[in-house]
Amino acid sequence: MRGLEQIPWLYDGLMAGADLLGLRRWRRRLVEGAEGRVLEVGCGTGRDLPLYADPTQVIGMDPDLAALRRARRRAPAVPLVVAKAEALPFADGVFDSVVSGLVFCSVQDPPRALGEVRRVLADGGALRMLEHVRHTRPLLGRAQDRVQPAWTCVTGGCHPNRDTEAAVEQAGFCIEPEDRVARGVMRRFAARVCRAPEDPPAGRNAGKTD
Repeated sequence: MRGLEQIPWLYDGLMAGADLLGLRRWRRRLVEGAEGRVLEVGCGTGRDLPLYADPTQVIGMDPDLAALRRARRRAPAVPLVVAKAEALPFADGVFDSVVSGLVFCSVQDPPRALGEVRRVLADGGALRMLEHVRHTRPLLGRAQDRVQPAWTCVTGGCHPNRDTEAAVEQAGFCIEPEDRVARGVMRRFAARVCRAPEDPPAGRNAGKTD
């Protein structure tokens, strides 16, 4: 049985309503900071794609062919690829930005998918995400835990209780605080691969004794 996410016309209708209620502003801010060669992971029916300033620099990717057919009508200039986030069919380091909008709640293996994002990002590239996450209030978080099995079944994969920000940090990314917005369970942020601290210059303490 398919869930809501696998019925493109229905999912598109629900997202249209959410956009009217303010989600479109979040989408615009999500894509505004994307620079250079861009991969949008899980582009779905393509609601973000027309918002890019230069669609010729964007590749859209989604595992659902039916959703991509709708995305093609919405953004005919954007190349589209059928693939899963856990197995990106691209060479290492080819994208300056990877964009994900309301995707990682449904990815089957988030750590593996985030590892793939790291692999295809160029040195210094940015991961830009818009996601709903586990509520920071324990009582509301436990409520998300209780509804999660039924919700995941009905939607076809969405997990309302995932702590996606923590997963991003565990995958080796550092979230940039100046480009992070948190409202309720909604998060929009940019993250880059964390840099290891520089080693001290050789011989800095040479010859010193207590």
